[in-house]
Amino acid sequence: MTSDKELFLAAVADAKRLPPAAHPPSVIAKPKPRPIPIKRLEDEADALMASRLSDMTPESLLDSDESLSFARHGISSDTLRRLRRGHWVVQAGLDLHGMRTDEAREAFVGFLRHCSHRDIRCVRIIHGKGLGSANRQPVLKGKVLAWLQQRDEVLAYCQAPANDGGSGAVRVLLRHAKNT
Repeated sequence: MTSDKELFLAAVADAKRLPPAAHPPSVIAKPKPRPIPIKRLEDEADALMASRLSDMTPESLLDSDESLSFARHGISSDTLRRLRRGHWVVQAGLDLHGMRTDEAREAFVGFLRHCSHRDIRCVRIIHGKGLGSANRQPVLKGKVLAWLQQRDEVLAYCQAPANDGGSGAVRVLLRHAKNT
């Protein structure tokens, strides 16, 4: 019986040695590129977007009523009507009760990012009716509505029906997440 070593030496008997290299192979090989910190870049982009979200209420919201709604250009009134009637199932929700503006803005941006990553289409955002505030006026309502209009992923929104928060909440229709 022949040993493994003898078999190996017989297999490489005709092999010729290579001349010694001037540099070891590790020096010749190109270094691997540094990894791209995708998550950090996404977080920085989200932080930048959050810093751009204004607290100013658009002029179109000055004459707001209890049936407040918005549809991005190109979205039909039928789509808005179907959103109002509950055509899409609310797949996720965000409750901003008791939050200060900066906390609410951060939660809002994180929530929309979460929905985008999971391709969630219809959500409810509870901003409150303002009954607990000092002047009994909603503080976050105008801010949330303005923020929604500033986000490209928001196609439309409308006031939630009475059994789903009424004037203290909005239903939001989001665009499909892009497949990248």
